[in-house]
Amino acid sequence: MKIAFLTAGGIAPCLSASIGGLIKSYNSIFPTAELLGYLNGYKGLLTGQKITIPDSVKKNTKIFDRYGGSPIGNSRVKLTNIENCVQQGYINDGQVPLEVAAQQLIKDKVDILHTIGGDDTNTMAAELSFYLKDNGYDLTVVGLPKTVDNDVYPISQTLGVYTAAEQGAIFFENLSNENTTSSRQLIIHEVMGRNCGWLTAQTAREYRQRLDTKEFLPEALIERSRWDIDAVYIPEMPLNFEIECERLLRLMNEKDCVNIFLSEGAGTEIIVKELESEGQEIKRDAFGHVALDALNPGKWFAKQFTKKLLAEKTLVQKSGYFARSAAPNKKDLELIKLSCELAVVSAKNGKSGVVGLDDNDDNKMGLIDFKRIRGGKPFDVNQEWFSSLLSEIGQKN
Repeated sequence: MKIAFLTAGGIAPCLSASIGGLIKSYNSIFPTAELLGYLNGYKGLLTGQKITIPDSVKKNTKIFDRYGGSPIGNSRVKLTNIENCVQQGYINDGQVPLEVAAQQLIKDKVDILHTIGGDDTNTMAAELSFYLKDNGYDLTVVGLPKTVDNDVYPISQTLGVYTAAEQGAIFFENLSNENTTSSRQLIIHEVMGRNCGWLTAQTAREYRQRLDTKEFLPEALIERSRWDIDAVYIPEMPLNFEIECERLLRLMNEKDCVNIFLSEGAGTEIIVKELESEGQEIKRDAFGHVALDALNPGKWFAKQFTKKLLAEKTLVQKSGYFARSAAPNKKDLELIKLSCELAVVSAKNGKSGVVGLDDNDDNKMGLIDFKRIRGGKPFDVNQEWFSSLLSEIGQKN
């Protein structure tokens, strides 16, 4: 039996540990199975670049848990985007990516493929599985859900998000001390989350819980209010800019600083329309997603708020790469372990799908049909804990 792994999309605090978890589980069930990893996601599958997992690795899987990122690499490749695959040099003109990938799997005699990625990665895996079956090759594909955005239907918790939120809170724990470097200081903490505000909200929650454990000294101006969050802006909530400016200006006048948590996807539509009206070209990736690094939402919000709040110094910092690159914490490792064990059992039984906590089955761990997997799941802003958080910082939901 031959089993292959690949990781794709942006990284998250689960990839390395997931590879280790799969290797460990297979070693206990199929110790003689040949394991291989395609390098840099679907790029490696298209180009035939791979490594074989030796026995020495099978005996040291715990080491994978100590690292972030993916040792076998990632890439953003859409197998149905023929033009992009040709432009990138992954296939030749006239070739079809799905056919090339399928032929590579057949050539390598792969029986089981595990894909670790977000909705794009796993829907591509499904397309590949369907294509192979239509062409007489039976391949079992079992995906693991990875994205720090936590926006995959119908999965309640994707792998790595707990760690990403914790690390984002640690990031701001240090960054917030910058409020002592200037009077009327505005700090914008930009958090990952293209269409879903879960990570921004959870990072704010984690940060405020960490504040709860700290000791303050108001008589020496070490007051909680200066280090606390003043606003949380996410894609799911409409922003009344003028009302928020009035509220934040009062806070700036009272405590000489304002701290904002901003989801990178908040206000994207407004910014895109503004830039396109100015004749600027909007960069997009192979999946058609707006290149948020190029769009720079934090900079746009900083420009608007600096003027309205009469800020003397404005600092915009992104915790994204810091948070998503971390090794997984204990909570995520527990979920990764359960996911890997079910993934291997499912693959052993020839069942394809994505393993995860199912929203539609009381958040139980199960194998979810590929046809039910899709992205764009919004954060539920009506959850009690989030409503309470907004109320405590004086922001209307």
